[in-house]
Amino acid sequence: MRKSLVQAVFHNVSTTIEQPKQLTELVSYMDALDWYNGNHGKSRDDFGDMYEGLLQKNANETKSGAGQYFTPRPLIKSIIHLLKPQPREVVQDPAAGTAGFLIEADRYVKSQTNDLDDLDGDTQDFQIHRAFIGLELVPGTRRLALMNCLLHDIEGNLDHGGAIRLGNTLGSDGENLPQADIVATNPPFGSAAGTNITRTFVHPTSNKQLCFMQHIIETLRPGGRAAVVVPDNVLFEGGKGTDIRRDLMDKCHLHTILRLPTGIFYAQGVKTNVLFFTKGTVANPNQDKNCTDDVWVYDLRTNMPSFGKRTPFTEQHLQPFETVYGEDPHGLSPREEGEWSFNAEESEVADSEENKNTDQHQATSRWRKFSREWIRSAKSDSLDISWLKDKDSIDADSLPEPDVLAAEAMGELVQALGELDALMRELGAGDEADAQRQLLEEAFGGVKA
Repeated sequence: MRKSLVQAVFHNVSTTIEQPKQLTELVSYMDALDWYNGNHGKSRDDFGDMYEGLLQKNANETKSGAGQYFTPRPLIKSIIHLLKPQPREVVQDPAAGTAGFLIEADRYVKSQTNDLDDLDGDTQDFQIHRAFIGLELVPGTRRLALMNCLLHDIEGNLDHGGAIRLGNTLGSDGENLPQADIVATNPPFGSAAGTNITRTFVHPTSNKQLCFMQHIIETLRPGGRAAVVVPDNVLFEGGKGTDIRRDLMDKCHLHTILRLPTGIFYAQGVKTNVLFFTKGTVANPNQDKNCTDDVWVYDLRTNMPSFGKRTPFTEQHLQPFETVYGEDPHGLSPREEGEWSFNAEESEVADSEENKNTDQHQATSRWRKFSREWIRSAKSDSLDISWLKDKDSIDADSLPEPDVLAAEAMGELVQALGELDALMRELGAGDEADAQRQLLEEAFGGVKA
């Protein structure tokens, strides 16, 4: 039954081991393992966890290859625990990567059902073969995802190549995905070379993240819930971006935005957010107008540490947000502004629309509520909502004039060039130094360097 999946995992794979001794050692180590040998061996979950650990280690160390598709596991775990997937719900990730969201969703359901033993046979079969669907564009990454799923007992629909299908979400492959009760995903940032938009969307745009947003709105079942990681530009881009955000707030109940800290993804400095929403409303899943009333925003970005290897991003950093989000997966738990706003009271208040007619307690909190009408009138439907002032930000009014800045930069460059010239001559590269000086003279129109 799994033969076709194993074939897909190892399709066109080539591994080069140059030293025969290394191959001998590798085979010996693998032969010594107690594969699924009762209490003394490793369980399938053990191997699955080890495989996930290897993927995470590779992502943290290389920031390339599989690393660029790897969403931080603390964030994935937090999102899934807030969405609370249930047995017989279909969970979709249209940008599957290494299948982290689907693996965590499966893990959550198993934790609530005694490893599926509390479910009847038909529901158990549903969880193994139909509950989790991913789509991945890159063949090599899809292989990693398929292996990850197999090691966690997720087979998926064998008629469609397993839990992770190979294809383009922004093309016909995305249109052919079945509707989902939950979408949890982190669409690729940037232009994502190789991702062609061949699908007709209501709001045509070359911005691929905005196209992913339209797919998610379309693929959710009425009453379905979603959590989507998006870069800042999705929140403020004009034109079609504004139209898509209006469509989102009309057809879905956008209830929560989490502003994520910088440095937690492979692309250093990229600013991201998580949008949480329900298609329609809980009261009327088929509602397709005016579904959003209030949008709650949690600022986990301003005046936060710079995360990386030395300061890892952990589950502990997300606990305050999980607390204020509440137990209801649709964001309907009782909420109060200003709660769990560690250190925010020490931040300066930005001079912005967000802080007009706002008391000090709310203005210096991390947890705020903004009405749909305010977003429309004050922000022109931009969702780039911030109110705390970053202590490291620079006030543009306090900067020197541009000509002064340019002169300072030029002076520093001239000094650096002089030091490099002297160093080259000390190293016996006088001829090369003279040649470089000649190039500079020509570049500056004959002015002596």
